[in-house]
Amino acid sequence: AHHEKIKTTPKSASLTPVQETSIENACVPTQSFHNSNNDKESKTMTRLSLSIVVSIISASRAFLPAPPQQPPLPSCVKTSTSSTCSSSQLRMSFMSDSSDYKPEKSDYGEGGEDGNNPAAPLRGEVDMADVPVHDEIPVPMSRNNVGNRFLALVFDRDQSSKLEGAEEEDVSEFLWEMHHERVTLTEDHVMWARKQNLYNETFNTGSMADVLWSHQLLSSDLQRTIGHAMCIDSPTIQHCREALSRDPVIQNLLGVDPETGQCDVSSIPLYRWRQIRDHTLRRDDGRDGLPSMALGFDRQEAMSDGLREEVFEDHLEYLIRSERVISAGPLHVATEEKTDPKSVAVGTLVFFNAKDRENAVEFVENDPASLAGLYGTMTVHRYNNLDVTGKFVSENLYFPDQNTYQMKDAMAHWGYPVDDQQTKWLNW
Repeated sequence: AHHEKIKTTPKSASLTPVQETSIENACVPTQSFHNSNNDKESKTMTRLSLSIVVSIISASRAFLPAPPQQPPLPSCVKTSTSSTCSSSQLRMSFMSDSSDYKPEKSDYGEGGEDGNNPAAPLRGEVDMADVPVHDEIPVPMSRNNVGNRFLALVFDRDQSSKLEGAEEEDVSEFLWEMHHERVTLTEDHVMWARKQNLYNETFNTGSMADVLWSHQLLSSDLQRTIGHAMCIDSPTIQHCREALSRDPVIQNLLGVDPETGQCDVSSIPLYRWRQIRDHTLRRDDGRDGLPSMALGFDRQEAMSDGLREEVFEDHLEYLIRSERVISAGPLHVATEEKTDPKSVAVGTLVFFNAKDRENAVEFVENDPASLAGLYGTMTVHRYNNLDVTGKFVSENLYFPDQNTYQMKDAMAHWGYPVDDQQTKWLNW
């Protein structure tokens, strides 16, 4: 029995200093037995001595002080800068929580066929070697992206003939009437702009003007719509005016010649808008407030005394540091060629976010250009951003049952090949 106990004792068992001393003292008598002539008796006595040592060690352990209890280590020890996790304790957690986890069920086990193959595809991954490659041409935002951006300012009160000769008490009634007419025609206005932007080799091939954006301007009390500002990208002014003449809202304001069926839009003011291309001036509208538009026109004297050039850097720094500008840029005289020396700057257009009207007015008045007296007139308007691009034509996935006028149905109604391969970015 003692012999079996000695054989099963682990070789790597660690001993305390007290135990090592006991073994050294207990093994001294065994030296005399090795000098005996009787080898068999010597081996027997050696075994007996060793069994006595084991008994002494077992008995001494009972009188040793118990080691202090260490608190269990958490699976993850979090420090001020990092978090370290014990992989062994993470594995043990599967047994401690009595789950039915088994290693052979793991997707990352070593016993699988591809467990040790780093090149093996993961579950659900597609082998890209089997995917055919197609060369696609990047889609331009505008077909007529020639850098000729014209700004059309349409204010109902200035363009409508209903206010001509009207009594003061009738003006308010006419303004509300124009508001309701504009709201009724808003959908037609949006669809006109979208159709203007859609094209391919078989549809709308003669389009020479794209409507980049259209903002519906609101009154100061936010109760009425009073007009809209529209940006059109077109190679020539003539093509731009031809597109404006087909706008349902403008046709309602100016009327259509019954003989020619044309709408004279010469009274609509056009300007070249040279947007400042800087990423710091491209905030999302409505992110930090309400989208607002500031429109300022220079004083006649300022057009010749170089004041605009003097304050431009301070004006630009003010816009950048505000961190609220959506887009901005000077307004120039609309000429056929943008390099024409006659295309001088006459004003500034800035779209920005503001908490309310007072905050918007304060932002415009504190502009270094305003403080320097550059502008002769300044106006601030809240606006609604209308999606007139025609580039976002997918259905509403969040509210699929919502009764909305879908773009695909509108294109099919216009005769656009909704399943063609010429403009894949517009199809399903």
